[in-house]
Amino acid sequence: KFISRSAPARTGRQSQRYNKGRRQVVGCIPYRLKISSDGTISDEFEVLVISSQKGHALMFPKGGWELDETIEEAASRESLEEAGVVGNVEKQLGKWDFLSKSRGTVYEGLMFPLLVKEELELWPEQNLRRRIWMKVDEAREACRDWWMKEALDVLVQRLSSPSLKPMEENKTIPLISIC
Repeated sequence: KFISRSAPARTGRQSQRYNKGRRQVVGCIPYRLKISSDGTISDEFEVLVISSQKGHALMFPKGGWELDETIEEAASRESLEEAGVVGNVEKQLGKWDFLSKSRGTVYEGLMFPLLVKEELELWPEQNLRRRIWMKVDEAREACRDWWMKEALDVLVQRLSSPSLKPMEENKTIPLISIC
């Protein structure tokens, strides 16, 4: 399904998903691998945090999962709407039940890594939010929500494991010719 880069952010909760009375929210931890001065991809990475709409807290993009989209589409849409980034949604990091600060009800949060491929200059919520690339330890300290910090820990563990690292599209594989 195509997500328009210029469409306004979706609002309202009438067409969102619930599980056992809990509103389901889906989010991403946008990340990028650092590239060293010689052009090689390093093992270090940075994550993108965004400000809340009121601008007082930092978090990762997240929002309601709509009935007309897959969970991956919801994660991708929220990253586009709130952070202005597009990329590859990877395997789910986990599911957390948390208390909504504004509503006082329990929500179900599902988080995914998003390997950022493009950072847009214009996006739906650019006038409502700031976005900041940070080192992981800085983001963990700055992030308001405990469950997002736990999701970040899962991502760090995943990216530290050689067998679970993302495949880079542009890596060249040496060919061996057999005569």
